[in-house]
Amino acid sequence: MTDELAADAARPAPSSPRPRRAVLLSLFGGFAVFAYVLDQLTKLWVTSTMVEGERIPVLPPLLHWYFIRNSGAAFSIGENVTWVFSIIMAGVAVAILFQVRRLGSAWWSLALGLLLGGALGNLTDRLFREPSFGMGHVVDFIQLPNFAIFNIADSAVVSAVAIICILTIRGIALDGTRLGNAHKDKPGHE
Repeated sequence: MTDELAADAARPAPSSPRPRRAVLLSLFGGFAVFAYVLDQLTKLWVTSTMVEGERIPVLPPLLHWYFIRNSGAAFSIGENVTWVFSIIMAGVAVAILFQVRRLGSAWWSLALGLLLGGALGNLTDRLFREPSFGMGHVVDFIQLPNFAIFNIADSAVVSAVAIICILTIRGIALDGTRLGNAHKDKPGHE
């Protein structure tokens, strides 16, 4: 019996998916919190140190801080239906949380974390900023030449979408598998 115990101890333990899952969830949560907190802190900084409409050169002519409040979406589209954006952002956040259980890739964890953090950052503005609950105006302050004025939440969302596009083009599914490899194992496919 002691020989059997010694043999069992010498065999490597089967790898558990739990630690990998924990790492992926930690990445997801960490990037979501990072994007959200950085967005809210920068907006707090802007609203407490700048006057709306103020423009500060940072790296002229490429970068300025330009404090505006945006009632619409990108490029101020939909200014009269702000409440719709609140509903869409809440729906996006819920959809992301439903997909998290399928995570199997660090890159997808990063992308969905940034997407959730960005969506929640702007949703917080929509819910709690003036003029009213659900109709709040988003604080934007990053200005590049010939482009919309945006914020950290917007940057997180755009970065997430870029990563998701790259993952999709490369055929990497949410669970980390390669989409093109599924049929290669079947007879008749080479």
